[in-house]
Amino acid sequence: MRFRDLKKQSNKNNQTNKSANVQASAYYIYRIKALIVDLFMIYMPIMYIMTYGFLDGKDDLAASTLAPLIATLIYGLIYSIFLSQTGQTPGKKAYDIQVVDAKTHQNIVIFRAFLRFFAFLFSVTTVLGLFLPLIRKDKRTLHDILTGTTVRYLESK
Repeated sequence: MRFRDLKKQSNKNNQTNKSANVQASAYYIYRIKALIVDLFMIYMPIMYIMTYGFLDGKDDLAASTLAPLIATLIYGLIYSIFLSQTGQTPGKKAYDIQVVDAKTHQNIVIFRAFLRFFAFLFSVTTVLGLFLPLIRKDKRTLHDILTGTTVRYLESK
């Protein structure tokens, strides 16, 4: 067999092996859309219940520093439960993306998901956290790097 033919065959084999092992990271815009869906489906009902169920309206919510903190912690707990069980929140499910461990591609445990939520809060407050996925090839955010996770498209079954 000619060397050129062997080289072509070798390149084809390498490309198929790489494509089988590497799964595409989710686009940043889909992640933002999933976050917006999650905020409306999970966080807003929590804030509504907090405002009108436990407090006496929006004025009490505005005066309270503890109520938004409690609502955010409840949202973080629900978010963590979703990620640890299925790797998806309702927003991520809508866009067929999943949060998994960066090395093993398995679902993360609830503690790590809760840590990822707090790292997300930190990441959002920094300019680097907002623009990091736009300059990285693997599209990982600061909170993904800190917790060793990645957001990828859901495997088709």
